[in-house]
Amino acid sequence: MALITRVSRLFRADLHAVLDRVEEPDVLLRQAVREMEEELARDEQRIKLLTHEHEQLVKRHRDIQQTLDEVEAELGVCFDSGKHDLARVLIRRKLEAQRFIQFLTRRHETLETTLDGLRQRVSENRTRLEGMRQKAELLAADDASAQYEESWPAPDTSVRDADVEVAFLRERQKRGLS
Repeated sequence: MALITRVSRLFRADLHAVLDRVEEPDVLLRQAVREMEEELARDEQRIKLLTHEHEQLVKRHRDIQQTLDEVEAELGVCFDSGKHDLARVLIRRKLEAQRFIQFLTRRHETLETTLDGLRQRVSENRTRLEGMRQKAELLAADDASAQYEESWPAPDTSVRDADVEVAFLRERQKRGLS
């Protein structure tokens, strides 16, 4: 039983080593970097869109507040002149504007929360992306050095018969054997 367990472990280890070679970690790392860059670009685009929407909300809120101020002034005129029917119409407009301002305020708060979270996520993702890029550069440098070492031509180690005879004569002369 122990023999079978050992053989199966050996087989699994070899299989994992083969898979590691097949997966090519440098290719996977580059793909992960590309995917992170794409996600970061999407998030940055979303930040731009939400920022634009935020600016539009602020402008719209300001415009409605100005309209409310005008309605208040018109209501004063209506009550002073005794035009109660016209005052009711203006009060309806005032109530609608106030409710719309409440909606805009809630939307503004939600948008700010979303923008803050998205900005924080983009910041974290930039940090992670930079780390992944550094890892990819290190892996590329390791591959380059490995390729450089592998690209050395094989040295010429062939020895001619004349070289052997000359070396033999030198050795013989060193040893004093004439």
